[in-house]
Amino acid sequence: MTRMKKLLMILALAAAPLLGHAAGSGFPLDAAPNRSTDLAALQNGAKLFVNYCLNCHSASMMRYNRLRDIGLTEEQIKQSLLFTADKVGEPMKIAMNPKDAKEWFGKTPPDLSLITRAKSSIAPPFKGEDYVYTFLRTYYRDAAIPHGWNNLVLTNAAMPHVFWERQGPRELTKVEIHHATNDKGEHKWERVTTTYDVRGQKTVAKEEIPPIAGQYQALTVKWDAKDPAAAAQYDKDMADLVGFLKYMSDPSANQRQRLGVWVLLFLGIFAVVAWWLNSVFWRDIK
Repeated sequence: MTRMKKLLMILALAAAPLLGHAAGSGFPLDAAPNRSTDLAALQNGAKLFVNYCLNCHSASMMRYNRLRDIGLTEEQIKQSLLFTADKVGEPMKIAMNPKDAKEWFGKTPPDLSLITRAKSSIAPPFKGEDYVYTFLRTYYRDAAIPHGWNNLVLTNAAMPHVFWERQGPRELTKVEIHHATNDKGEHKWERVTTTYDVRGQKTVAKEEIPPIAGQYQALTVKWDAKDPAAAAQYDKDMADLVGFLKYMSDPSANQRQRLGVWVLLFLGIFAVVAWWLNSVFWRDIK
């Protein structure tokens, strides 16, 4: 019963928004690159997770010794990644008290063991890893937010941009087209251009535009990275991190898929042999 309660608690935390206390904005998601068979990428993702995420987020359904499945030796795990436990057989837990976390962040940071699977239920037809991948790449400076950051996927997210130094400074320009009304109550089409500079200062420009017929793109987003090399490397790192989060949610996925191929091959051969035996057995019986 205790294990069942623990599992239900973890699922409940994972199903909660990523430290957010506002509904998602409906921002279109980017497909996360597939890192499931890239051991170097998964190892980099594990390093990023331990160094940046494991300070606040636990992964209590994942044990350190499972990192051997992505090519790490026990000695490498002990020397480079074992910061929150004494033995490699222990789960990835954190020392932060949940009550303190709720007081500091306004919400207890969710356990990330199953985060990509949990997010799959709120992001169809996209996958959970697409949600997390886009979320981590759409932070922007916003001076109106207490911790200085906002997010396009999860507006007013309580989690700050912990990777901001790796990504480098950048500006965001959002262009929105929508219906509006003038002072006389008459309907009009309006283009609103909102810019957030590297310090999070917001400028807004509005202009009336001719009516638009048919389909149109209501929101367009443009990023101006001040350090393009850092921004490009950041995207790769986030793909690695999300790949590791996906691995954590189902560590045996690759092994199960490989086994499935052999099972289907066996069933195919068995079907041919069974058909041949059946024809041999009944051919003299009319």
